[in-house]
Amino acid sequence: MLTESTSNLLIDDLEAPPLTLKKLAWKRFTRHKMAMVGGLFLILLILYSFGGSLFVEEKYANLTNPPIRLSPPSLQHPFGTDTVGRDVLARTIYGGQISMIIGILAVIIETSLGILIGAVAGYYGGKIDSLLMRFTEAMLNIPEIFLLIVMAKFFGNKIPNLTLLGRTFSGSVVVIVVIIGLTSWMYLARIVRAEFLSIKENDFILAAKATGTSNGEIIIRHILPNSIAPIIVSATLGVANAILAEAYISFLGLGVQPPTATWGNMLDGANNYIESAPWLWFFPGLLILLTVLSINFLGDGLRDAIDPHSRAI
Repeated sequence: MLTESTSNLLIDDLEAPPLTLKKLAWKRFTRHKMAMVGGLFLILLILYSFGGSLFVEEKYANLTNPPIRLSPPSLQHPFGTDTVGRDVLARTIYGGQISMIIGILAVIIETSLGILIGAVAGYYGGKIDSLLMRFTEAMLNIPEIFLLIVMAKFFGNKIPNLTLLGRTFSGSVVVIVVIIGLTSWMYLARIVRAEFLSIKENDFILAAKATGTSNGEIIIRHILPNSIAPIIVSATLGVANAILAEAYISFLGLGVQPPTATWGNMLDGANNYIESAPWLWFFPGLLILLTVLSINFLGDGLRDAIDPHSRAI
C-alpha cells in the first residue's frame, strides 16, 4: 500500500514537465562521476597554463641562468631548473599553452576533413563513396607515427618563426598542427559516413528531397545536426590524441622546436637526465598524463550523456 508521501512523489513526477534532450544529457553527464572529475581537472589545467601567464612572464620562462642549471625543486624554483638554468615551472606554464593550442587546432582540421569526406561519401554513395573510402582505408594503412615523423622531418624547418600577440612561436608549431590534423581524420570520416548512411533513409529526409530541398541544405540543416553526438565525442578525444602525438614526435626531437616550449619537447630535453634530474621529465610528463586522462574521462561522459540508446538518467 502506498503511503501519502510516496503518492505525492508519484503525482509530482507525473505533473513534472518532460526533460528536454539538453537537460536529459546534462543530467546524465553530471551523474558520470569520472567525467565530472575529468572536467574539474581539465579546468584546473587550463587555468594553470593560461592563467599562470598572468603571474609569470614568458621572458622569465626563457631566461637562462647557467650557474643554477639542474637545480632540484626548491622554494625559489618549485619544479627545479633545466639544463641551462631555466625555471621548469614557468616553462610548463607556457609549454602547456602550446600543447593545448596544438591539440585544439589539430582537431579543428581533423574534424573539418572528417565531416567533409564522411558526409560526401555517406550522402552521395556509389562511386564517390567507393573512391573516398578506398582513399580513407589507404591512409589508415599508413602508420600515423611513421607518417608524422617523416613529414615533420621534411617540413620542420621550412617555415620561419612567427610573432603573434607579442609572442614568438617556432614555425614548426604550424607544421605539427597541420600534420596531426591531416593524419587523424580517417576514423571520424568513417563514423560520419555511417551516420549519414543511416539517417539519409529516414522519412523526414525523403520528405525534404520530395519538396525540392537542395542537397547542401539537407546535409547541413537536416543530417549533420542529427549526427553531431559522435562528432563531439570524437573531437573531444581527438584533442588528447593530438597532445600525445605532439609529445611523441617532440620527444624524438622532430616536433616543436625552440624557442617555443611544449610539454613534449621538455621531455626531449630530459632524455639524458632521467636518473640524475628526474624533475625535468616528471612534471611535464605528469601534466600530459593528467590532461589526457581528464579529456578521456570527459569524452566518456559525453558519449554516455548524448547516446540516444543510453537508459541512465
